[in-house]
Amino acid sequence: MPIFDSIATQTVRKAEHLEPSFVHAADIDVAAKKLKARRKKPNILIFLMDDVGWGDFGCYGGGVAVGAPTPNFDKLARQGLQLTSCYSEPSCSPSRATLHTGRVPNRHGLHRPPMYGEPGGLQGEITLPELLGKAGYTTQAVGKWHIGENIESQPQNVGYDDFYGFLSVSDMYTEWRDPHFFPEIVYSDARTEWIKNMPFNRCFVHAKKGQQATNVEEVTIPVLSLLDEKWCQYSENFIQKQAGSDKPWLLYHCTRGAHFDNYPHEKYLGASPAKHPYKDTLIELDAIMGRLVEALRASGQLEDTLIFVSSDNGPHMETWPDAAFTPFRCAKGSTWEGGVRVPGLMTWPGTIDAGQQSDGLFDFNDMLPTALGLAGASDLLPTDRYIDGVDQTSFLLAPSGLSNRKFHYYWLSQTFSAMRCGEYKMVLSAVDDAPTDAHGIGGFTGTLDRFAYPRLYNLYLDPKEQHNYLTRKLAYIEAFQLGMRNHLATFRKYPPKKVMGIKAADKRAG
Repeated sequence: MPIFDSIATQTVRKAEHLEPSFVHAADIDVAAKKLKARRKKPNILIFLMDDVGWGDFGCYGGGVAVGAPTPNFDKLARQGLQLTSCYSEPSCSPSRATLHTGRVPNRHGLHRPPMYGEPGGLQGEITLPELLGKAGYTTQAVGKWHIGENIESQPQNVGYDDFYGFLSVSDMYTEWRDPHFFPEIVYSDARTEWIKNMPFNRCFVHAKKGQQATNVEEVTIPVLSLLDEKWCQYSENFIQKQAGSDKPWLLYHCTRGAHFDNYPHEKYLGASPAKHPYKDTLIELDAIMGRLVEALRASGQLEDTLIFVSSDNGPHMETWPDAAFTPFRCAKGSTWEGGVRVPGLMTWPGTIDAGQQSDGLFDFNDMLPTALGLAGASDLLPTDRYIDGVDQTSFLLAPSGLSNRKFHYYWLSQTFSAMRCGEYKMVLSAVDDAPTDAHGIGGFTGTLDRFAYPRLYNLYLDPKEQHNYLTRKLAYIEAFQLGMRNHLATFRKYPPKKVMGIKAADKRAG
């Protein structure tokens, strides 16, 4: 069998509104046979953590070496496919919206996180739970949402049958109560009252499809430390309830940890060898993952369930040392590899072969068309908008390790920043991360630099993106420029969208 080369091989565009992809005929046949042998459509568990780095798990070189063993994540890696080039967006909300829509931020419009009740979210988008619901799935969301607080964007109104979690991001509930972050607010009655009057819900909520969200409990600092435990119990109960159902399900479980304001549950305080809140939280997240897997096993659903484990972006380096670990350049808020290259574990016992590793590209965009492919519902893929994701069913199910994606496109807010193909990455603009430590000052702190000439990095030889290879590798530029032109040309018929800051006359929960 000839060695596949992603740079030299042409892609196929199956329809005008679909991203071109590789066609690995032999892998497609293997995947089709595996799916045909299954007795039902797979359940899908997406376990998405907050600000966890590529290098935190033991299977990625972290674990014990960085003061936080991760035996449950490492076991999942051994039991399935470990992705070494899994990509999110540079920050939380863009990543979560991309995962739900199969579209880059410049198309779904969430270029950055909405802040303190700011309008803007998923309204107008067609989402993964909505489509899987049409395919006969029960859909459940648990934990952090942060893809819009306005009524039209809340989980129960974008396809989920049930939601139990909070609508924003944890620091909005707590940092203004913590003297470490905001002593000038904590010790000022006037400023505390001012914060309380801002238009965001300070509670975690419960909502059923099409209904108004109801407040469960105000998120104070003591409550914050309990949330991941509460949410784990809710997801465990959901899994147990589904054991007797003929319907497949989607569980989107998003943890509060390990966002930078880490308040681990008391039983995990000091549990890590590092004796540090972030590391303690990572120990807690690993334990929660183990509990959900055990719930699947005990209920007889493990072999019927695809599990995807990842993080919404890289570490938030501005909060060091309360931050994750990555071996790559820079951090959250940037399109350097440290900001967007995240852990990615795929397991489905008996269907995804165990013990695999692949550096094939997998993008958060790919989750929507892949889930539909696994569910035998690709015909539900929208045709009225551009879908940036590609169906990676054959990548997951065939043991070849060949991704169907040729390019990964890096968007920073509304700026097209870079693109990757194979081992090479062409960079047009990036956050200035003048180093103050091993990873730079962090993506949110730096300024955007637009380079006069493209930079070309070999991520195998130079994973920290330090040495511009352009003048030695000019032959590769044509492939990148063609890919860039084709990508940007899609915005002529399918134009960019901006939803941040739009006016929304609605009533928020609470």
